[in-house]
Amino acid sequence: MQRRSFIKYASLAAAGSALTFPLFGRSVAPGEKVVVAVMGTNGRGLEHIRALTKIANLEIAYICDVEDNALAKGVDLVTKLTGKKPAAVKDFRKILDNKDIDAITIATPDHWHTPAAIMACAAGKHVYVEKPCGHNPGEGEMLIRAARKYNRHVQMGNQRRSMPNLMGIMKEVHDGLIGNAYFARGWYANNRKPIGTGKVIPVPANLDWDLWQGPAPRENYRDNLVHYNWHWFWNWGTGEACNNGTHEIDCMRWALGVDFASKVASGGGRFTAHDDWQTPDTQVVTYEFDGNKSISWEGRSCNNYPGEGSGRGFIIYGDKGTFVNNGGDDFKIFDLGNKLIKESPKGEQANTINPLGPGETLDSYHFHNFVDAVRNNTPLNSEIAEGHKSVLLCHLGNISQRVGRTIYCDSKNGGKIMHDKDAEKLWEREYEKGWEPKV
Repeated sequence: MQRRSFIKYASLAAAGSALTFPLFGRSVAPGEKVVVAVMGTNGRGLEHIRALTKIANLEIAYICDVEDNALAKGVDLVTKLTGKKPAAVKDFRKILDNKDIDAITIATPDHWHTPAAIMACAAGKHVYVEKPCGHNPGEGEMLIRAARKYNRHVQMGNQRRSMPNLMGIMKEVHDGLIGNAYFARGWYANNRKPIGTGKVIPVPANLDWDLWQGPAPRENYRDNLVHYNWHWFWNWGTGEACNNGTHEIDCMRWALGVDFASKVASGGGRFTAHDDWQTPDTQVVTYEFDGNKSISWEGRSCNNYPGEGSGRGFIIYGDKGTFVNNGGDDFKIFDLGNKLIKESPKGEQANTINPLGPGETLDSYHFHNFVDAVRNNTPLNSEIAEGHKSVLLCHLGNISQRVGRTIYCDSKNGGKIMHDKDAEKLWEREYEKGWEPKV
């Protein structure tokens, strides 16, 4: 499969009447087995496997990864949990023509999320894509168009949208439990170490570096990028704001009932080390919305002192009370006298991959919802248009940071940046020639 194969799938929408829907996929009848491929299994994709294997009448038939060790991890885990060995495929494009595959879940580096999801939609597959749903604002818009064009279910991996305690309390907040919810404050803290100055070295024999880079402009392989540090490079990653801030920012937007910001300002930088790390390790972003509502998010990648007793969480302030979350499926509600008046049952928190992530049970709710949509057309809890709104806020925070000033947005027109040509240029990205995704 060469680059022309990428264009074949990424440009299907441009073919117009020559194509009919679904092109390669099939509709799944209620009660019928759902066949899934998992793409990206070095870290988060392993949690996809754990969640999916808990769902009845579902088969993980393919594991896709560009690195041999990660590919083996995925295959071994599925085999261990199900007793059935899935096929191992380095280039996920090779499975797109397979009519038996109903859905693809994507847990690759950020720069692959939207291009892979667009190709999957065009091939008739439903998609579960990890956050962020795009490497930049324009990609989120493209993915929405692809989901609509091919009538595919596309769910973003912001799992809190399916956590039962949060779903219940959000409804109460919207019904006035804390009065007018007007301000939200969220945070994420970790203790990440310096990544040093990378040395250009030969690409490891077990890694397809060209395919790993895919749509991104080509750079030499360096010894401090793979498997995780790509998050801190703009060519492939989106920084802590999209890496982890997406979750709290999404919950805060959810609680306040707001969509697109009118004003965004970011302060911070790479403060704790002098190395190759490009994105902020310390960042505070503030958002203003129509209706006198505001959000503030604080990211501390390299100092994990907890806020409100937790490494991550958010607080919603209302004119009749306060809603506090400590990162999982939990809540405490206080009145204006700071008296605790309601709290959730004890929620699950620990994750085998990321201690600050959801546990397996909480993860499973979101995947169950996705599979229910594939099988029964159940409404998604984080349909891509909603997921995009939250990721857009994260991108806008990064754009404000990169141009070094407050940016103003058209809240009535999809949050588009106004009157700032430098910022507007960051709405989209440049792609490696021949790899441009199109809808």
